[in-house]
Amino acid sequence: MSSPENGTSFVQRFGLALLLGVPGIVALVGYIYLTTPLTAVPAGLSLPLLALLSAVNPLLLLVVACLLGAYAAPRVGLQSYVIGRAGTGDGIWRRLRGEVRLAVGIGILGGVLVVALDAVMAPFVAQDLPQSVIGATRPTVLDVIAYAPVRFLYGGITEELMLRFGLMSVLAFVGWRATGRRIDGPRPVVMWVAILVSAILFGLGHLPALAQSVDLTPALIARTVLLNTVAGILFGWLYWRRSLEAAMVAHASFHVPLVALSLVQVAVV
Repeated sequence: MSSPENGTSFVQRFGLALLLGVPGIVALVGYIYLTTPLTAVPAGLSLPLLALLSAVNPLLLLVVACLLGAYAAPRVGLQSYVIGRAGTGDGIWRRLRGEVRLAVGIGILGGVLVVALDAVMAPFVAQDLPQSVIGATRPTVLDVIAYAPVRFLYGGITEELMLRFGLMSVLAFVGWRATGRRIDGPRPVVMWVAILVSAILFGLGHLPALAQSVDLTPALIARTVLLNTVAGILFGWLYWRRSLEAAMVAHASFHVPLVALSLVQVAVV
């Protein structure tokens, strides 16, 4: 069981976590700026301002998550080599390299599994969803390339800070306190509940963006939540049993099959 943590203060942990998440926000702003047609910009706004305004909500969520995680994560023994590094002198890569192969493997297998599940569920949502999990019906190479930084930086890093470092950590902390604090940390059942709840919320969190392009139906909601919950469980387990960085590597690797399939889709349409 970790104590708060390795000589790092709350402010240091918060600041390091926030810095980790900012590149993902920048990638999201850049994507919106590059891909939003001028005809879609509301009256009274410029395209650069619209792109910047799109960062407000995710940035606020990131700040809250980093505050929660900076407090809760070290108290329940959830570790991050980057966020917990200040003052320790430990090399991050030396600590992470033993986890990379497992994280990449889980991420890629998770991506393949989600694509397979999406194909199985496609007949049930075909009338509601004019696209699959791998992208738009008629993407271009530019579409795929422009969205890749969002997948790897925002998805792989920023979302892990929000959902695992922030939400999962605080759920584990609340469960630990509610079930009786133990010296050796939360019981496995507490951690699994935190993993599952954060994974389900990860799935639910994808619904607002989907609702902007299609009408949500029960089948479509179930499909979206299920696919993202499967991924969230994998990333949550890695955060619990390895590190936040392992979960980030897995989440980024998860998108590799999706990007590859998107490029194949470009080649065949």
